[in-house]
Amino acid sequence: MSPGILGKKIGMTQVFNADGQVIPVTLVKAGPCVVTQRKTPAIDGYDAVQLGLVEYAKKQNKPMIAHLKKSGAEGVRFLHEFRLDQGARDVNQSDLKQGDRVLAEEFKERDLVDVIGTSKGRGFAGLVKRHHFRGGPATHGSMFHRAPGSIGASSFPSRVFPGMKMAGRMGTQQVTVRNLEIISVDPDENVIAVKGAIPGPNGGYVMVRRAKR
Repeated sequence: MSPGILGKKIGMTQVFNADGQVIPVTLVKAGPCVVTQRKTPAIDGYDAVQLGLVEYAKKQNKPMIAHLKKSGAEGVRFLHEFRLDQGARDVNQSDLKQGDRVLAEEFKERDLVDVIGTSKGRGFAGLVKRHHFRGGPATHGSMFHRAPGSIGASSFPSRVFPGMKMAGRMGTQQVTVRNLEIISVDPDENVIAVKGAIPGPNGGYVMVRRAKR
């Protein structure tokens, strides 16, 4: 049993359950994946499995070509590593070996998963949009609307503290959405429908792992 799977976000839609209630879901093209490397505490210092998403091949350097050739996965496009803790080893996730294939059929309905992806890039954004600042008054001759205001005293400490919320690039960060329920699994098309929204644009790469909490 694999601790997770790699995939691409297809988009959002909705399904109906037996009671006729509408459930918003996100479709994920999960796999097929191949185990490109199996890391062990004796050799690498920790227990993990590296998966590769089988897609069209891209231009790769010679070290990566040699690395993927060991597992027979020359057509791998996207790689990611899943750590295995003691609890994972107890549920037979350590039986994976190099060259094994991981498919969407390993996940079942009502399973809980964590989805990790890269959020959409919004470009340069101000404080109101980026950090949800309230802003200043909008009427009565006010000259302060969406400006940042004070970012620190001048006499002491005479500097701006690290982590100050300011305008800057918004998005393109790794985001994890936890405990999403799997609504359905299509093993023929390797498509998983998870309840709710997941980070990233349509066509973006995501990591689907079994829920940790």
